[in-house]
Amino acid sequence: MRIAVEIVRWVAIVAGLGLIFAWLGVYGTSRVPFPERFVFWTTTMVAGAGGFAVVEPVIWGKRFEHIAAVFKIAITAALISIPVTLILVFWLNRAPPNLYYLSMQYGYVLVISLIITSASYLLRTVSEAKSSPESSVNPVAAFLQRLPVKFHTSELYAISSEDHYLRVHTNMGEELILMRLADAVRELQGAEGLRVHRSWWVAKVGVTEEKRIDGRSLLILPNGTEVPVSRSYRSDAKAAGLIR
Repeated sequence: MRIAVEIVRWVAIVAGLGLIFAWLGVYGTSRVPFPERFVFWTTTMVAGAGGFAVVEPVIWGKRFEHIAAVFKIAITAALISIPVTLILVFWLNRAPPNLYYLSMQYGYVLVISLIITSASYLLRTVSEAKSSPESSVNPVAAFLQRLPVKFHTSELYAISSEDHYLRVHTNMGEELILMRLADAVRELQGAEGLRVHRSWWVAKVGVTEEKRIDGRSLLILPNGTEVPVSRSYRSDAKAAGLIR
């Protein structure tokens, strides 16, 4: 049910923005029939949202954590502006566009993308401030509230990423939720656990042993699931005492 609600919410936002832009007839689309305008703007919103969903976790991930937030915002906006610009240019222009026209349209889209990306960053910062480690709320208990009731008092072992979903591993079984791993890791700040792979976060209590295969480390969960430790996270796992 939670996954269905998240999907409906995402579709409603994209369709709502497409409807607003189509109704306003912005970007000179007022001369186009409304149904075609709606399809065009909804497709554009999907491209922008999809681009953000792909780019944002990478730019804000561990690999680029040393880069200042202002540059991350600029890079994210610059990348997601590419597919949106291409849709705008090739939908609205029947003749092949020249480099000057492409650059001009990209500049317009980039300004809007910068505003949206900055707003997203500010909202996330405010949200993180409200759920900072200073709060008395247990981050693991709060995270488990995302799962069905039977998991609310379970022991969290690990979280693994599967496309746009997360598989939550607990002592009471597993459950899929619609969420990005980067967002889950932020929610679990202050918990006794850490990210050990681009697709895995583990709780210290969820690791029973380390297995070595061909020089690679695997963390074993109580249910026998093997969690890989990637090279970029190896030093963190070693500092936490999870591997030798």
